[in-house]
Amino acid sequence: MDAPVVDPNKFLGFDAPVLAHLGQKPEMVVYATDDPRLWVELEPNVFSRPLFFDMVTGAHCEMLRVLGGGSLGRHKHSSPVHGYVVKGRWRYLEHTWEATEGSYLFEAPGEVHTLVVDKDVEEMITFFYVGGSLTYMDDDDNIISVEDNLSLIEKCREHFEKVGLGGDFVHNFIR
Repeated sequence: MDAPVVDPNKFLGFDAPVLAHLGQKPEMVVYATDDPRLWVELEPNVFSRPLFFDMVTGAHCEMLRVLGGGSLGRHKHSSPVHGYVVKGRWRYLEHTWEATEGSYLFEAPGEVHTLVVDKDVEEMITFFYVGGSLTYMDDDDNIISVEDNLSLIEKCREHFEKVGLGGDFVHNFIR
């Protein structure tokens, strides 16, 4: 394992867990920061900032950032998703509604949709709680890829190594 190049305390807060002797991991606070190294590119103009990976349930929390004109490929979720729009607005090609700043949303598992941010929106940032995996599909419903905590952690590990945080930096978000 590689050693982190930067002090994680710059980005995260921890106190010793009460039940450390039983293997309990500490609670954590992920601080606000403008450091661009924390944003992992998923697709062109689409970035994820990991906040939490739950290795028991398979859920994770992230901030999703999409620049105007960007889109997150056609996909469906294996579990429910909750979201809160922090900045900007976005929509699904398959729906009539638009998620605007301050909106909360719930997505039922199994529904297929494509997230898009229109070109007139500079950027969108949304907090997502994703309860499980995403299955990316083409227009004929053929599976292109499956994204889960394992693949996301690996993608974060590679990204953090590349940007100088050290690959093991991702371990700070795993519980």
